[in-house]
Parts: sequence; structure tokens; C-alpha cells
Amino acid sequence: MSEEKKKHRFLTIEQVAEELNMTAVQIRALLKAGDLRGIPVGGRNVWCIGATDVEDFIAEAYQRTAERTAGDLPD
Repeated sequence: MSEEKKKHRFLTIEQVAEELNMTAVQIRALLKAGDLRGIPVGGRNVWCIGATDVEDFIAEAYQRTAERTAGDLPD
């Protein structure tokens, strides 16, 4: 994440979507599936996602990819 975004403790679905180059619909699906942590606040389906939760999601995605591709890449 950029330094500017790191100072924010929580991000909106739209901010996370932009950071991960995804759509808001995809981020909502990740939240619903429990793959990305977030908390609903107030009404109108507003969610806050912790900046550290986004970093954790990325780290876990790297780990899953490494496990899936171990030994599959040519030398």
C-alpha cells in the first residue's frame, strides 16, 4: 500500500477494490465468503476493512499461490 493509504486504519470497499485492482462486487464477495475480514458499520451496507486485513489477505494469497505452484515452475 502507498504511504498515504497506510495512515488510514480502515478502508472502504471501493478503496480496497482500487488497491487490489478488483471491483467492489468482487470485494463484497470476498467479505461474504470470509476470505477478507471487514466489519459492517451503520446502515446502508457500509463496510470498513482494516488496512492490516488487506495486507493479511495479500500475504495469504501469496502463500496459497506458492503452495499451489511449488515445483510447477521451470528452472
